[in-house]
Amino acid sequence: PEGMSQERFDWLATIAGETIKTPGSESNVKEIFDKCWELRNSGQDLMIFNQFDEFGNYLWHYEVTGHAMVEALEQVMGPNDVYRGLTSATGSAGTIASGDYLKQVFPTSKIVASEAVQCPTLLHNGFGEHRIEGIGDKHVPWVHNVKNTDLVVAIDDNAVVNISRLFNEPEGRKYLVKKGVPAEFVEQLDLLGFSGISNVLTAIKFAKYYEMGENDVVVTMLTDSMDLYQSRLKEMHAEFGAYTEVNAAADHARYLAGQTTDNMLELRYPDRKRVHNLKYFTWVEQQGKTYEEIQAQWYQPDYWTNIQGQVGEIDELIDAFNERVAKI
Repeated sequence: PEGMSQERFDWLATIAGETIKTPGSESNVKEIFDKCWELRNSGQDLMIFNQFDEFGNYLWHYEVTGHAMVEALEQVMGPNDVYRGLTSATGSAGTIASGDYLKQVFPTSKIVASEAVQCPTLLHNGFGEHRIEGIGDKHVPWVHNVKNTDLVVAIDDNAVVNISRLFNEPEGRKYLVKKGVPAEFVEQLDLLGFSGISNVLTAIKFAKYYEMGENDVVVTMLTDSMDLYQSRLKEMHAEFGAYTEVNAAADHARYLAGQTTDNMLELRYPDRKRVHNLKYFTWVEQQGKTYEEIQAQWYQPDYWTNIQGQVGEIDELIDAFNERVAKI
């Protein structure tokens, strides 16, 4: 989308021969789908990879990210600790697929999906624009295992962009050190970009909702860094002026320490089915999926485990491909 940060386009220019900008901002995913159909029907010799509907995305994160998270938990959890759940923005529903693996290892754990409160598709069948770049929305990805999702959380994009200033502006970092945050930790806060901050806020709301204690463990991921948002910091500086200690104190109190359990929904069976049914309007009506398959995703007990079971076969195909390429 043309409204994304300049850094994204700068990066794409280094790896792509041509970058196509579509109308809108982060939440305008349909316009990307429309452009893909235009390219498909153009007669050009091309291959389109759609992470929103291709199960390679789901399977990669289930198998690779899921295993990595379990390994991390094994390193950090103490004998009295309890893993409680994963928090992740839905995005293209790749990263959140790791929760399916984690839930198989820790059956009582939960999967928490998040989105922007300015575009509450999962929470309220809603729509709108927001500034949490990298989490795509206004639809439910085809590869999202909705039936296995336990909670939905909506994050205010005002919290995300203001915390990005708290974490990266000099006065913000000074304030955090003053509050007792170790300086070496503060120096690494640029590892949290907009979607990473959103995931952390989701984890905070999840922990508060269930009144978790020091032995409860929540997993989330830092899905981007501030390398992609330096231009956004400059824009905010130009619009709002220099960031002061007063700004830092206000943002810390309101958006970080002051996170509450608003805009959350613990999903009952009808809630999950309502979210799943939203797939129909994108994927069956618009993108060529079938009624039979959307029903199978919900009612067929082994639909998702069959996909998970393809890992061995795909690994063999990858090995065969690599062997053939090595001979060229």
